[in-house]
Amino acid sequence: MKKKLLITLGIIIAMAVSSIVGFAVAAMNTPKHPSDYKIGISYEKAVVSDKPMLILFYVDWCGYCMKFMPKFKMLSSIYKDKYNFVMLNVEDANYKNLIEDVGISGFPTVYILDPKYDNRVLMSNNYYQNLKKFRIELDRYLRIRTLLDKAAALEQK
Repeated sequence: MKKKLLITLGIIIAMAVSSIVGFAVAAMNTPKHPSDYKIGISYEKAVVSDKPMLILFYVDWCGYCMKFMPKFKMLSSIYKDKYNFVMLNVEDANYKNLIEDVGISGFPTVYILDPKYDNRVLMSNNYYQNLKKFRIELDRYLRIRTLLDKAAALEQK
């Protein structure tokens, strides 16, 4: 009887320790800042690409930015063939001119920037929590861009 009790107790302790270790490892691997997410490509690469970019302006201390990151990651996996995804830390002095040019006033801010047509579209922050609406707007822009491509092709003829 004592032996069974000791074995059972040993199993319970082993399970508890493995759960604690599992939680600790998960906590260590969980991103703590938006910059811990490595989504997309650099702005410099995106700006010379033929694809429009979906650019996220963020700061690491912003809780809303952190809350949005899993959604941005999901969008990047869905639209990776249609958009270049770019994350830009607003506190990076290298991008001061761009940040001033687009007029960032809150975080996170998401723009569609399309260097091919020198176009930019501010995504409403109302869409950040509603991926269905966000995707509708991304798809809408792609349809408009297709029309622009067709018009440009006709002009070249």
